[in-house]
Amino acid sequence: MVNPCYWILVCVFLVSGCVSVRHAAPEGVLNDVRIFGMRDIRAFSGSPSDSFKKDFVKLLEQEEKTNSSSLGFRTIRTYSILAISGGAANGAYGAGLLSGWSETGTRPVFKIVTGISTGAIIAPFAFLGESYDKKLKEFYTQYSTRDIARIKIPFHNSLASTWPLERLIERYFNLELLQEITREYNKGRRLYIGTTNLDAQRLVIWDMGKIASAGDENALKLFRKVVLASASIPIAFPPVYLTVEVNDKIYDEMHVDGGISRQVFFLYDVLQGVDNVLKEKGIDPSRNKYSIYIIRNGYVDPLYKAVPDKLSAIAERTVEAVTNAQSIGDLYQLYVFTKDGKGNFNLAYIPATHVSKAKELFDPVEMRELFDLGFKEAACGYIWKKFPPGIKRVQ
Repeated sequence: MVNPCYWILVCVFLVSGCVSVRHAAPEGVLNDVRIFGMRDIRAFSGSPSDSFKKDFVKLLEQEEKTNSSSLGFRTIRTYSILAISGGAANGAYGAGLLSGWSETGTRPVFKIVTGISTGAIIAPFAFLGESYDKKLKEFYTQYSTRDIARIKIPFHNSLASTWPLERLIERYFNLELLQEITREYNKGRRLYIGTTNLDAQRLVIWDMGKIASAGDENALKLFRKVVLASASIPIAFPPVYLTVEVNDKIYDEMHVDGGISRQVFFLYDVLQGVDNVLKEKGIDPSRNKYSIYIIRNGYVDPLYKAVPDKLSAIAERTVEAVTNAQSIGDLYQLYVFTKDGKGNFNLAYIPATHVSKAKELFDPVEMRELFDLGFKEAACGYIWKKFPPGIKRVQ
């Protein structure tokens, strides 16, 4: 399958045009903005977030009260976490794997779900559980490239328009879905999606449950915009602009594909210092463990392919190599987090034995094959990889 990021490299040499006037938000106000009147709904990866830490501590305090044993002992609790990667049309594999997992009756109710790029589309369905498997299958097996994007001329800030994808997002992400996410949010479960703030060159982590809980049309509009932004491959697809307000001044922010910053993510960097806060509350952090399940909608094994001696082929192969290297680095970060006494690591990815026969960027025939592959592997009892590539169990 053609890597969508390939077009980024090619189009740098091809695309030029007029510059639009922007009123970009200054760096110093990024943590203080209001978006549709909402605050404390996001955090910037790499910087501790007081609002996210307070929310996380509140969740664990509630668990501490409700799950202590009748004898007064504080038991070790293991929370199931699902992290879904980018991968464009390869998201069909993750959709199939989740559906097949449901068939076994062993799929957990995840305490936290994170998604990025194509994973941002999968994540809300995965968060709500197997009742949404049919919609997930439909989204990843019934549509082709023309249902996602259309070439536009003249080129301004992208090669294609994503109005077809916007219509799909409007169809699948409606007020009813937001109400169901809100119910789960109120039960103490969390859903996060990542976008890239291109001005800041930083991953932005959005608390989608908190956004959904606002319960109005503005919340629905922002929810859809965040999903669209996370899946918007820059240059190929236009950026998503968010209007933000701070100190009675209006600015705009440019958000694009979250996969530009990270292929898969968890919250450990925005929760820096949370263990100290928990100790102050009388909660032993070592009693909270995390079983992290990672769905990598792509390959992790190097795949040999003879590269033709032409610019387009070299560019495509180069972007594939860079993207794969980035994804492996992200997997290692999650592995280190779990090995630091926090829990266990579980990884699924497209096997190297699968050879793509895609004839277009979003080829429904190829996507159905990937969905069926993921479904079959999971329904037969998927053997999760306990180590990222390159690490073997020490005997």
